[in-house]
Amino acid sequence: MSDVYEALVKIVGKDYASNHHEERYFYGRDPGLMTPHEADCVVMPKTTEEVQEIVKLANKEKVPIVPKGAGLALTGLVIPLKGGIVIDMKRMDRILEVNEGARYVVVEGGVTHGALRDYLNKHHPNLRNSLPESPPITTIAANVVIHGQGRLTNQYGFNSDMVNGLEVVLPTGEVCKIGSCSVGPYWFSKGPPLPDLSGLFLGWLGTTGILTKVGLKLYPKKKIKDLEVLVTDKEDLIPDIIFKITHTEMVEDLAIWAQERPLMFRGNYHINIFLTADSEDELEMKRKMVYDSVQEYVDSKDAGFMTINLDMRRDFMDNPQKSMTAFADVRRGGGFEYAGPIIPMELYPECARKVAELAIKHRVVYGGSGRVIHGGHCMMFSFAYTFNRADLDEMGRARKALHEAAEFVADKGGVLWKPNIDEQKIMMERMDPNTLKLMTDIKKLLDPNGIMNPGNWEAK
Repeated sequence: MSDVYEALVKIVGKDYASNHHEERYFYGRDPGLMTPHEADCVVMPKTTEEVQEIVKLANKEKVPIVPKGAGLALTGLVIPLKGGIVIDMKRMDRILEVNEGARYVVVEGGVTHGALRDYLNKHHPNLRNSLPESPPITTIAANVVIHGQGRLTNQYGFNSDMVNGLEVVLPTGEVCKIGSCSVGPYWFSKGPPLPDLSGLFLGWLGTTGILTKVGLKLYPKKKIKDLEVLVTDKEDLIPDIIFKITHTEMVEDLAIWAQERPLMFRGNYHINIFLTADSEDELEMKRKMVYDSVQEYVDSKDAGFMTINLDMRRDFMDNPQKSMTAFADVRRGGGFEYAGPIIPMELYPECARKVAELAIKHRVVYGGSGRVIHGGHCMMFSFAYTFNRADLDEMGRARKALHEAAEFVADKGGVLWKPNIDEQKIMMERMDPNTLKLMTDIKKLLDPNGIMNPGNWEAK
């Protein structure tokens, strides 16, 4: 590996390649529960051409490579399971183009959601991107690779549904453009009317290519935003309540949450209803339609709207919510992870009961939350457990709770989102054999030397 390191220095310069123990330590782990494993080298390319050269070098030497954004997935997806080279994309941080009329942006592979938000606020204040509920340093490319979801998910789907085109360095070193950008200068479509090849890279967890440019849809930024919180103690009512609210088509975002701490929230299920408008009249019209849609539950006293003080309103309206960070440190140990299945709405009650049941069984603190996707077509549900990283026994109990949660939802027909390697195995064991064979064949075709983030999506 010393020869590989020297070759990396020639490609990116000595300030942007390292084989020092300190860097290998930090790049060998993430904030979740997966077992660390150190890389042999870390490298930070600045251009697509440098990424190409690194990939060609890795192919020549048969060295694994792991592309990395901010490393915030929590499920070990950028831990170099078989060593090799971690490619940190943070220096590829340019916002290349905003087409305001066509409402899209083109960014390099290391641009963060926070940087794009600030850029749009300053230069294009009428446009916005869909921000995930994660720290602003989350990179756009990594987020779409794992089918991330954000504040606009209820209206427009996963953040990967908002991709308008890709530039990808393939595992063999070639550069490939996906979508309308492959035939002209515009990035208005990732597929139609062409074949949609973006599916070869989105959802593959960095095992089929490295995204060096992403075209992303932007959306109108409304002048007014507001929030209502509907509360019920009957989880079985949630699917029908969500169906009625989404039927109005008036809501920007819907998030359902339940947690045992602080104690004031225990035993209740909260539905955060986010509304946006360009005028007070429009806002009140939308609010009235939402009220009317759930009036029967208010009249029966099965649900009611919660009075929200200024501090709580400010926190709920913040995007991303800072309270997510606060929950992650409930145990004062900086540990937090969740199993995140995508489920049909009808499974919410069972998942809501299961997250609490597993917390009691394994003696960990839980939070369960859901985000409605595509106007109610499905939901992302999180079995979230917080733990003290200095308490190895508690970490082990949290790990068991998450594993049981993953098996539970997979048996119910849910699909695990950004799955760690154990959860990938759970999915592959239940997958149609021909589907799994097709995935394996595609990976072998794109990555004949098996260098791309090995250990992930690997069938037995």
